[in-house]
Amino acid sequence: MPLLRPYSVFSTIPCLSVARKTLIFQCFQKYRYLTSAFDRPEFKRMIGDIEAGRVNCVVVKDLSRFGRDYIESGRYIQKTFPALGVRFIALTDHFDSVSADTGESSIVLPVKNFINDSYCRDISTKVKSQLAVKYKNGKCIAAFAAYGYRKSDTDKNRLVIDEYAAENVRRIFAWKIEGLALSAIAEKLNSLGILSPKEYKKSMGLSYHGGFSGTGRSGWGSTTIKRILTNEVYLGHMVQGKTEKVNYKVKEHTVKPEGEWVKVENTHEAIVSADDFVVVQHLLKADGRRSPDSGTPSPFMGILFCGDCGQQMVRRVIRYKDTAKIYYICSTKNRGEGCSRHSIEESALKEIVCESVRKFANSFLKEKELFDRAMQYETNFEAVARYDREIGRLKKEQDKYYSLCSGLYEDLREGVVTKEEFERLHSGFSQKGKELEAAMQKQEQLIKEMFKKGALSAGRLKTFQDCVELKEIDRHTLSSLVRRINIFENKQVVIDFYFMDTFAVMAGTGRKVVTDKAAKTQSAESGAQSEKSGIFHLGICATPKLPVWSERGGA
Repeated sequence: MPLLRPYSVFSTIPCLSVARKTLIFQCFQKYRYLTSAFDRPEFKRMIGDIEAGRVNCVVVKDLSRFGRDYIESGRYIQKTFPALGVRFIALTDHFDSVSADTGESSIVLPVKNFINDSYCRDISTKVKSQLAVKYKNGKCIAAFAAYGYRKSDTDKNRLVIDEYAAENVRRIFAWKIEGLALSAIAEKLNSLGILSPKEYKKSMGLSYHGGFSGTGRSGWGSTTIKRILTNEVYLGHMVQGKTEKVNYKVKEHTVKPEGEWVKVENTHEAIVSADDFVVVQHLLKADGRRSPDSGTPSPFMGILFCGDCGQQMVRRVIRYKDTAKIYYICSTKNRGEGCSRHSIEESALKEIVCESVRKFANSFLKEKELFDRAMQYETNFEAVARYDREIGRLKKEQDKYYSLCSGLYEDLREGVVTKEEFERLHSGFSQKGKELEAAMQKQEQLIKEMFKKGALSAGRLKTFQDCVELKEIDRHTLSSLVRRINIFENKQVVIDFYFMDTFAVMAGTGRKVVTDKAAKTQSAESGAQSEKSGIFHLGICATPKLPVWSERGGA
């Protein structure tokens, strides 16, 4: 009889005599590995010894200690081990592969393996349920905090600001607003000797291992910069549940649709303002390069576009004798792929934009003053929403489509349309009605936020106030207020500003509320004569028009 070399799962199992010869026992290390996984280090070592012919018996405390995946467990016990001539013994389950085929244990084996597997599934369900609760409560369940934050000393599920790293995050956002490309920001951080997020965590004594490995110290890269610039955690919001495991048996994760992410707002202190974050998201859509002459980005980088083909305008320097003029031309024409030059001189463009920004800032602040006065008259959101022109327009258009839906039934009854045409038209009209309903809800949400928090944050209000007497346009002001500038071939300049939706709400509600309240008040006090002069005393137009900045920046 050959010498038996049994393999034991735990070192606590006594050396039981299964043969008359001397026994050689080897044991798994007593580490806390999931028994549902079959890639455990010591398990893999055991299989290697079996395949090398050094082991011909495996002893376990019970079947669950061998593995909880009933498919893999059954494959090893009933196929792999018998094929390699290895005896398998489960002590507390009274299973021995030598006598299993002649007793009841062969029938019980699949059932017990299935029960062990079900235990894993049950635990997985409970863990997912608990994580979902933490997601909804805005608890941070990540092993490491995002760069710029650290975990609270008193609550590991709460983030607090790490001032050193947070200052670097603010600088990254500021540099992007100034027009630096992602690669330029990364180069600047590396040249300043600032540790990358991975190296910074290691320097803090954390056992952090990123997704990328290398021989040297990892530095800043474009991917890391973009990940920071697009992370809503810096707004004070917790966004989690972006990925999920395929199932409890598979380690791989799949990316969930953005609509299924769990977002909880205001769970911790913000590092950057919401306005700066919005500006940066817009700037990320366009590429940015330094000027080869000045070494700085163009002030119109990521903002200036061709009004016809929609491509970015590129900067060109025209030199003649001792003078040089800077022009912007369409990048499509520059590549020789069509379109036309749409050429405009930089100095003229700056003058146009500067004048337009001043006009917009003045108009915005005047409307804000009226809106704030209206908020003093109306104390609830519903009353303010009734005055909004956009909601009224959307409601009127929605009623039109619902009326068309009602008319279709009459047309179908009279045979004007076929059943197929009825279903197609009814579906289209109903879908349009739903879209208008969603647009009304979005507009109402905007008014509600303005009613609760005010039209502008303190920081943005100061930006508008500074622009009233603006002498020369600069990059920060430009990127903070201007979303897009379109240049057309006829030299027409169309400027799309941020906060136009807020401006429209203020123009549509503030004036109406103030006018109506003033008219009612003066009517009660002075009678019919003051009704005629009520609007005049307010110094506003009864039917204001929303300004459109175009034609070289004019209103």
